[in-house]
Amino acid sequence: MARPPPGTRAGMTTMQKQEDVVDLLLAQHSQIKAMFSELATAQGPHRRELFEDLVRLLAVHESAEELVVHPAARKEAGDAVVQARLTEEDEAKRALADLYDLGVDHPEFNTRLNTLSEAVVTHASKEEAEEFSRLRANVPQERLMRMADAVRTAERMAPTRPHPHSGESPGANLLAGPPLALFDRVRDVMRDWREKNDNHRG
Repeated sequence: MARPPPGTRAGMTTMQKQEDVVDLLLAQHSQIKAMFSELATAQGPHRRELFEDLVRLLAVHESAEELVVHPAARKEAGDAVVQARLTEEDEAKRALADLYDLGVDHPEFNTRLNTLSEAVVTHASKEEAEEFSRLRANVPQERLMRMADAVRTAERMAPTRPHPHSGESPGANLLAGPPLALFDRVRDVMRDWREKNDNHRG
């Protein structure tokens, strides 16, 4: 069965306007968990492609949280909560980079993957309990919808992979390279979007 693109739920695209940033990030949490589970038993080329998809989704997701969600959550949840989540995200990025260097065919890959998966799931649960719930309760819906636009922008710049025969697309070039480079590039795209959007509103 084909997987929906990163950040997309089966039968529902992220372009649906009724979804706010909490909806989108909760959907991504579910997809990240499913991809970790599938990756543990995948074989051959599919295993490598699935790992690449996971890296891309995590790059979009964590960059969105870093630049859009955590700044808003500081007011609602406090600096200590947000700083703890940022520390966890930094550790996860480095563990992901180590997995990339190790390679999907290495005998230790699954053990390290399982450790990373457990850390990411725990991190996601804390975000949902300590940040997302407070954003939903205290931030105006209009602002949550604008925050969702930033996540959608990152998704558009981070396709699963270029279509065969399509040539090198801007998205393909953006996502070339190891995980930490991908995170930096997606973050730059989102930062540019936010600056333009803020200037436009000003």
